[in-house]
Amino acid sequence: MDFGVVLQTDPPAGEVVRLMKVAEDKGFTYGWTFDSVVLWQEPFVIYSQILANTTGLTVGPMVTNPSTRDWSVTASLFATLNDMFGNRTVCGIGRGDSARRVIGQQPANLAYLRDAMHVIRELAEGREVEHHGTPVRIPWVQDGRLPVWMAAYGPKALKLVGEHADGFILQTADPAITRWTIGSVRQAAEEAGRDPASITICVAAPAYVGDDVAHQRDQLRWFGGMVGNHVADLVGRYGDSGPVPHELTDYIKGRQAYDYSHHGRAGNPSTDFVPDQIVDRFCLVGPASAHIDRLQELKELGVDQFSLYLMHDQREETLNAYGQIVAKI
Repeated sequence: MDFGVVLQTDPPAGEVVRLMKVAEDKGFTYGWTFDSVVLWQEPFVIYSQILANTTGLTVGPMVTNPSTRDWSVTASLFATLNDMFGNRTVCGIGRGDSARRVIGQQPANLAYLRDAMHVIRELAEGREVEHHGTPVRIPWVQDGRLPVWMAAYGPKALKLVGEHADGFILQTADPAITRWTIGSVRQAAEEAGRDPASITICVAAPAYVGDDVAHQRDQLRWFGGMVGNHVADLVGRYGDSGPVPHELTDYIKGRQAYDYSHHGRAGNPSTDFVPDQIVDRFCLVGPASAHIDRLQELKELGVDQFSLYLMHDQREETLNAYGQIVAKI
C-alpha cells in the first residue's frame, strides 16, 4: 500500500513544503493539497517548491475541479511541472465543493466533469483534442503523463469513475462504504470494457495517533462536516432511502447551515451534528495498533493508497508515528 499526506495550503507556504519533505522522509510517496484558492493559497505555485525540495514525491490536488480554471490552464500547469520535475504529478478532480460555493457557484455536473477529465489528460500528455470547438494541442509537451483520479460518492459519479478515470478517491475510511464504492467502480469499469484492476483506489481520511480518543474526535469532527456537504447533495438527488448506503446518509439528518470559513479545520462550529461514531468510522483514531488494523482491512478491500488528512494539533507527531506504520502495511 502507498501512503500520501493531504495538507491545506495555509501560509506560510514554506511550512507546507517542510511537512511534505518530512512526509517523504517517513516513507510517504504522495503529497496532496486542497485546491480552494479563496480559502487557501494557490496550490500549483507551491507544488513547484514541493517538487524542487523532494526527490520522488508525486504531488497533486485533492481535489481540483473543472470550473476554477480553464481546462487548458489546468493541463498546462500539470504539464509544466512534469516537464520540470519528470512526470511527478497526479490530477485529483471532482465536481467542486468549497472552491465553487465560496464564490457563490454550484459544483459542476458530471457531464462537464467527464469532458474536463478527457481534455485535461489529453492536453497534458501532448495530444490534440477539441476544446471550445477548436482543435488544441500543447506543442512543447514531450513524453508527458498525467493520471486523472476522480473523487466520488454517489452511484452516477462512481459509474463515471469506472468508465473514465485512472484512479478513484474515496474521502472516508469507513470499511462498509469502501466496499460498496469500490464494488460500484469495478462493476462500471468491467461493463465499459476496462480492466477494473487498472483503476488505482485511494482512500483519504484524517488520522491521529494517540491514546486520548476523546480529544482526537474533537480534533477530527470537521471531517464529518466536510463529507456531509457531499452527502447532503446525494440525499437531495436520491433521497435518504435510495441506492446510497445508510452508513453514508443517516448521520446528516441533524445537519444545519455550513460555514465554509471554517472548512477543513479542527473546531469547525458547523459540525456539531457529527456524532462520535461517525468520527470513529470515517477517520483513523486511537493508538498505532488501531490504525494498523484498519489499514489492513482497507488493503484487503482493494485499497492501493491511504492518504491522511493532517488537519489537527499533532501533525508532526502523527507523521512520525506513521513512519513506523508505513513499514508494516
